Amino acid sequence: MGRGWGFLIGLLGAVWLLRSGHGEEQPPETAAQRCFCQVSGYLDDCTCDVETIDRFNNYRLFPRLQKLLESDYFRYYKVNLKRPCPFWNDISLCGRRDCAVKPCQSDEIPDGIKSASYKYSEEANNLIEECEQAERLGAVDESLSEETQKAVLQWTKHDDSSDNFCEADDIQSPEAEYVDLLLNPERYTGYKGPDAWKIWNVIYEENCFKPQTIKRPLNPLASGQGKSEENTFYSWLEGLCVEKRAFYRLISGLHASINVHLSARYLLQETWLEKKWGHNITEFQQRFDGILTEGEGPRRLKNLYFLYLIELRALSKVLPFFERPDFQLFTGNKIQDEENKMLLLEILHEIKSFPLHFDENSFFAGDKKEAHKLKEDFRLHFRNISRIMDCVGCFKCRLWGKLQTQGLGTALKILFSEKLIANMPESGPSYEFHLTRQEIVSLFNAFGRISTSVKELENFRNLLQNIH
Repeated sequence: MGRGWGFLIGLLGAVWLLRSGHGEEQPPETAAQRCFCQVSGYLDDCTCDVETIDRFNNYRLFPRLQKLLESDYFRYYKVNLKRPCPFWNDISLCGRRDCAVKPCQSDEIPDGIKSASYKYSEEANNLIEECEQAERLGAVDESLSEETQKAVLQWTKHDDSSDNFCEADDIQSPEAEYVDLLLNPERYTGYKGPDAWKIWNVIYEENCFKPQTIKRPLNPLASGQGKSEENTFYSWLEGLCVEKRAFYRLISGLHASINVHLSARYLLQETWLEKKWGHNITEFQQRFDGILTEGEGPRRLKNLYFLYLIELRALSKVLPFFERPDFQLFTGNKIQDEENKMLLLEILHEIKSFPLHFDENSFFAGDKKEAHKLKEDFRLHFRNISRIMDCVGCFKCRLWGKLQTQGLGTALKILFSEKLIANMPESGPSYEFHLTRQEIVSLFNAFGRISTSVKELENFRNLLQNIH
């Protein structure tokens, strides 16, 4: 009997070893695992983890933020899409219908938005319109009130200050037009290939502090790249100071976020009657699958979360500006304006409560002279990227590229204006720190795009879960 039990136990043990070892094939990785293999846990240079961001964004922030962005104040954005490219002349404009942008007619714009570019309150309108008129004349007219003269000088100084990270459009130009962002959504337009690659290539190769000898992984305009080039690139990146490394990760995160939008709102089917837009999982895999992108896609998705943290931190820091009683989201509809300000403050207080904010104090914290030069380099490189947006051949891509770079530039301006924000008066004009309506609209819409990307990543995870 004892020998029989011993034989049976030995046989069962052998079977178990075979099943747990080479005797049984392991299930293949899912597409979700390949795309999101690195998109978990703590982020580099941060104390925050991906899972905390997912929960906070998808369930506490995203729904309210979308509601705010559908309001009149945030849906109308004034932009000049006809500015010439300052870097090269041979732009191939996209002739596809989906690349076009439909501007608003004058009677479609709420009067409160249309009558001036900077609207904080009805009482402030007259002062600001006087200021704009004086600026157009090129001098401070002595017939203006003393307060208005002071505002002209202060705001002119502000517009030329070293705190601006973007080269903004001249919204007084006859070529600047209002665009309804809800009617011109960011989605796949068919704009791709060498012309699109050229834009990103110039951004990465000439504006991300990278020497020409270091080859960027998966550069479609470079040939013969292998694993050694990838290793060299990331060794170089890790050797950079935290500020330059952050700059690259912000641009990479923005690039990844845009690719998520294009994959999530893809033209799946077109008939005479309608177009069907939706998630294109093949497109997403081509951009982010760990195998198809040789490990680069998941890294880019992680940089998207880094970008989210930077813009989230900026919104938490700028709360005092929006809390001032004089500030209004002014459109001329008093009831809606008050409701939207309440929603805005509710969102900003929610953001302030986020437990694991990015600590920007590590930026530019060394020798004062070196830190000042580094900050200036950082600012000039980003301003250059904002100018490159005028070289994009697809007008809808240009619109959203300009808006998102201006939004990120505004976030950086806020992060490096902490003392100016702290010293703002509780009421009346803020001369040292202020945001134009363009900056406000771009700031929140840009963050709305990043927030949407994080939400869409959850959707793609679910869609790819059972695909191998």
